[in-house]
Amino acid sequence: MSSLPRRAKVQVQCVVSKDEFSSFSELSSASEEDDKEDSSWEPQKKVSRSRKQLAPKESKPKRMPRVKKNTPQISDGSEIVVKEELNSSVAIADTALEDRKNELDTVETPKTAKTKRKCSAQPHSAQRTKKLKVDEETSKATNLEGESNSSETPSTSTISGGTCKKEENEDDFSFGQSPLKKMKTETCPQGQPVKFPANANNTKEEVEMNWDIVQVLSERTNVEPWVCANAIRLFNDDNTIPFIIRYRKELINNLDADSLREVQQTLEELRAIVKKVRNTIQKIKKEGKMSECLLKALLNCKTFEELEHVSAPYKTGSKGTKAQRARQLGLEGAARTLLEKPGELNLLSYIRPDVKGLSTLRDIEIGVQHILADMIAKDKDTLDFIRNLCQNRHVSIQSSLAKVSSKKVNEKDVDKFLLYQHFSCNIRTIHHHQILAINRGENLKILTVKVDISDGVKNEFCRWCIQNRWRPRSFARPELMKILHNSLDDSFKRLIYPLLCREFRAKLTSDAEKESVMMFGRNLRQLLLTSPVPGRTLMGVDPGYKHGCKLAIISPTSQILHTDVVYLHCGQGFREAEKIKRLLLNFNCSTVVIGNGTACRETEAYFADLIMKNYFAPLDVVYCIVSEAGASIYSVSPEANKEMPGLDPNLRSAVSIARRVQDPLAELVKIEPKHIGVGMYQHDVSQTLLKATLDSVVEECVSFVGVDINICSEVLLRHIAGLNANRAKNIIEWREKNGPFINREQLKKVKGLGPKSFQQCAGFIRINQDYIRTFCSQQTESSGQIQGVAVTSLADVEVTNEKQGKKKSKTAVNVLLKPNPLDQTCIHPESYDIAMRFLSSIGGTLCEIGKPEMQQKINSFLEKEGIEKTAERLQTTVHTLQVIIDGLSQPESFDFRTDFDKPDFKRSIVCLEDLQVGTVLTGRVENATLFGIFVDIGVGKAGLIPIRNVTEAKLSKTKKRRSLGLGPGEKVEVQVLNIDISRSRITLDLIRVL
Repeated sequence: MSSLPRRAKVQVQCVVSKDEFSSFSELSSASEEDDKEDSSWEPQKKVSRSRKQLAPKESKPKRMPRVKKNTPQISDGSEIVVKEELNSSVAIADTALEDRKNELDTVETPKTAKTKRKCSAQPHSAQRTKKLKVDEETSKATNLEGESNSSETPSTSTISGGTCKKEENEDDFSFGQSPLKKMKTETCPQGQPVKFPANANNTKEEVEMNWDIVQVLSERTNVEPWVCANAIRLFNDDNTIPFIIRYRKELINNLDADSLREVQQTLEELRAIVKKVRNTIQKIKKEGKMSECLLKALLNCKTFEELEHVSAPYKTGSKGTKAQRARQLGLEGAARTLLEKPGELNLLSYIRPDVKGLSTLRDIEIGVQHILADMIAKDKDTLDFIRNLCQNRHVSIQSSLAKVSSKKVNEKDVDKFLLYQHFSCNIRTIHHHQILAINRGENLKILTVKVDISDGVKNEFCRWCIQNRWRPRSFARPELMKILHNSLDDSFKRLIYPLLCREFRAKLTSDAEKESVMMFGRNLRQLLLTSPVPGRTLMGVDPGYKHGCKLAIISPTSQILHTDVVYLHCGQGFREAEKIKRLLLNFNCSTVVIGNGTACRETEAYFADLIMKNYFAPLDVVYCIVSEAGASIYSVSPEANKEMPGLDPNLRSAVSIARRVQDPLAELVKIEPKHIGVGMYQHDVSQTLLKATLDSVVEECVSFVGVDINICSEVLLRHIAGLNANRAKNIIEWREKNGPFINREQLKKVKGLGPKSFQQCAGFIRINQDYIRTFCSQQTESSGQIQGVAVTSLADVEVTNEKQGKKKSKTAVNVLLKPNPLDQTCIHPESYDIAMRFLSSIGGTLCEIGKPEMQQKINSFLEKEGIEKTAERLQTTVHTLQVIIDGLSQPESFDFRTDFDKPDFKRSIVCLEDLQVGTVLTGRVENATLFGIFVDIGVGKAGLIPIRNVTEAKLSKTKKRRSLGLGPGEKVEVQVLNIDISRSRITLDLIRVL
């Protein structure tokens, strides 16, 4: 840990001397000495030592409360230096703005001083026990107090408020105490994006490892270190991925959501490793087994496999390794002497006839050999050499049929793994889906898997060890060199090779799981963002044989108009056709949605036959097939029971199927993502990782589409960034009790929705202005006032004060209730001031939002000025200005999903037997996997495009993503390459993406 940097532009006089900071940095830096390393890992010692040195000098300014109160420019220097490190500018440097930032900082210091005086007034013992918590939360408390002041003044710019946020003292963390409750603060009360210093790449963590977490994160994710450092700070501040992607783009260098999610997951994995290292060190220290060498080895661990390898001998209940037992016999000195002074080593002097393990010379040689093997296997340089060697040599993973009795394994399962019964592939070229298939076969006891490292690797490794790393420092007798050679062979075979196998398998599995989960996430996003089909009355059909086909007719607003059951496949098809025709005519419904489950093909043929005969005239009826995955699970869920009380679960499925076409996002969020069925090997991957990723994708989709706060369901609302089930429930209750939300500011009145939650969710919540204008006019006619506050014009945004003397509460937040047209856009409330200044620059008004005149004014203005110059003049970033431009120019109720493909509506059906090799067809992607793309070509069985046939040249420009992926719902033109009717398999070639 390096000493804390000081900013050159800070104008506040610091009270703390440089000597204090030098001693502080000495305490926090990693020391080579044993006692310093030990103290850094001893929970109580670390806190007490750092406090003892800092406390006397910190107490001096606390004795001067009057000076602080009268002269706000003077404050505790340590507070300023430590906290200002976090949020100074990276991409934009402006001297004039820095001066304004410093003025803001000095205004905030009196309240900080007041808090410190209160702490110093406590008894010394109480102050010492609470000091950690106070120091840790001071920066957040300062932010909170600053926000209450700054919220009364309008925003000035996007940059100038960056210094409102301070960095907490990282050295105040303690391992022996329970985690402190976080104080949720609003990082940017007026919408100024946070900027971090360019030299802030070394993000500090709780545990000082021998590696930098930012550097390792950058290496594992292929993201620039400065972006990783910014991402860490953004996640530490509880920012959500949708919020970062839309409103903090400049801090993450325009990363997409998948890349940022990968950074977040890798960061969590590294922190889990650090936490486990910390716990392991504490445990070993408690048992009194810690040594300098062991501590260094533990602090070098970057993976769970490395940590397991180093810490395994010290686990409770372990019998100990061969090396440990040899050390207990006192042979470690002999092993070290063999390496350092082999000429002085006399193994005969260690013989003890009455002690087991020391009774013969052979026993002593074996004991020394075990100690040397253990030293070699835990040496960082040695392990780095063998790892690099394996990267440049041929290392393969092999699988073969396991020798198990046929009773335990189903023959059908064995046939599924026919490709992997004699399989071998280089670990650098093996595909992710092959790894997952091999792992599944191994778990089912069908396959045996091993990693093959060639003998050449072992020979070169042993030669390097003898000639370089483990070469004795002076001449060694032949019998001693033989012991050393045996130690190398034993170390490689018994310790290093198993470790490498575990590492390779774990790395391959981890990468395959992550890619599988990311593929699932991409597919889910594509499915959720399927273009809705609004304004139609739909008939949903849940097909079935014996129990009939369930029907549900829903209105254009998703209301259930009628439900019924028809038996189409029991010899009553003609009679039921009359019933269906009558229903379609009565409700003027011309679109049928059929679920793709049991009896789907027969039901599709039934409707196609009637349509071809023009049976439903005068209606021009069309139908489409939609996935019904998860519909049956949802139909019996408490959520469905609450939404459709008293309705038979089978009929609920038909309702869900129809709504999936009308508004896919609103309906699919009700179903647990893993039940939607657009993934690969979803049951073989980490369920925790899968759930976290899919929930994050759902949150991202719902947030980017946006929700109308006054009409959306609770289920949809809980997936908005910054909200959860409780907050969504509170919003709905507030809406039912107080009527519709007039503007976004009213969200602050909702119980449990603090400044941070408001910051994260506000930009994704829409308020329909037509609905609000109607509501306001009705209220004005009836009383002229709304809840005692006068209704005024749309352009003003004011804050009024309630009667003085009342106890402050959540409901006392007193915002003038009047609509704000900006609330219907994607513009964040933190940027409203910039948006108003931009509007005045182009000569526009709020009434023109989303109209063609607004677009013309924006285009003509930007042609003259340019977006970069305009952003600089408005003192904001180009990304923020672009969001403002998008929000002002997009029409009311804009939905970007309309750019995506709609479901295919058909009138006829094709059979598998009708296909011929070479036939060119259009189809729709049903699922994407790591080995190929499944395409529905309308024959009842999806065809497969092998992944080798999906090349960049065949993708449209908008589809050239890093994965070269095609997602569910995309329309493609394909050619039939092969048809296997017996196995119902169709192989396709991709011609182009439509």
